[in-house]
Amino acid sequence: MLDLSVNIGSVPLRSPVIIASGTWGYDESLWRDDLLRHVGAVCSKAITESPKDGNPGHRIWETPCGLLNSIGLQNTGIDDFVDEKVPKLKSYGVPIIANVSMEDERGLARMVERLMEVADCVAAIELNVSCPNVDKGCMSWGVSPVLTSQAVSMVREVWRGPLWVKMTPQAPDPEGVARAAEDSGADALVVANTWLGMAIDVDGRKAVFDRVVAGFSGPAVFPMALRLVWQVSSAVSIPVIGCGGVSSGRDLLAMIMAGATAIELGTGMFRDIRLPENILREVKAYMTEEKVEELRSLVGVAKK
Repeated sequence: MLDLSVNIGSVPLRSPVIIASGTWGYDESLWRDDLLRHVGAVCSKAITESPKDGNPGHRIWETPCGLLNSIGLQNTGIDDFVDEKVPKLKSYGVPIIANVSMEDERGLARMVERLMEVADCVAAIELNVSCPNVDKGCMSWGVSPVLTSQAVSMVREVWRGPLWVKMTPQAPDPEGVARAAEDSGADALVVANTWLGMAIDVDGRKAVFDRVVAGFSGPAVFPMALRLVWQVSSAVSIPVIGCGGVSSGRDLLAMIMAGATAIELGTGMFRDIRLPENILREVKAYMTEEKVEELRSLVGVAKK
């Protein structure tokens, strides 16, 4: 018997594959057992205090080995999430991770207070201090150890459940940010959100995105995300979740061996909706061939 289960702090997951925020909608057709039985947890779309329409203009631009996006945190707000979406999501039998966007102190406090009302239905909060596609909050908090510490501490004043922090790869000192999050009460770190990129419309002779820059993800960022996982997991004692460019079983295994306990899938899900199943099939084949009974025994093995 192969054991693929992992523990992210106090959160047990049947699978090391987590669906990243912003890549899985709320339509019932996506929440079928045949699509989710290989998934450990699903992160919600990023939640803000009030509803947001997102960014104007182009929002998606494909590259040869990745994807640029400038969605801009489009969502229906915390009240709709708690009152309308959570009651439906809890019936699907997969842990729900609430991705909460750090915009300002007052809004963050109110969102966490509302999530406390449904704490038994939310496996963890994923504090988003890393989205690059908004003009206010998020990444501006996550690039600084001091501001990251303040944001995590604010959540910890109210939230009693597991708390994950989704880091930005734009941080000049990722180990410092990671340690600040851990010291302030984070239970796990997600490494990391999208990288800053841009695109030019050559025919139109202008930037593709209204905000000029956008978040870059997909297979092209995997080596850089892997390096960050190695660095951050060496700097902290809490679990690290690798996120960035994972598109195969060998990618997952590399993340685990570099120090991650689990991984998040994002852009790859747009190409293959059954990617979690296909990844785990490859992982199981490796474990069988190498006589590895428990996946968690491989965490950080490349460092030894």
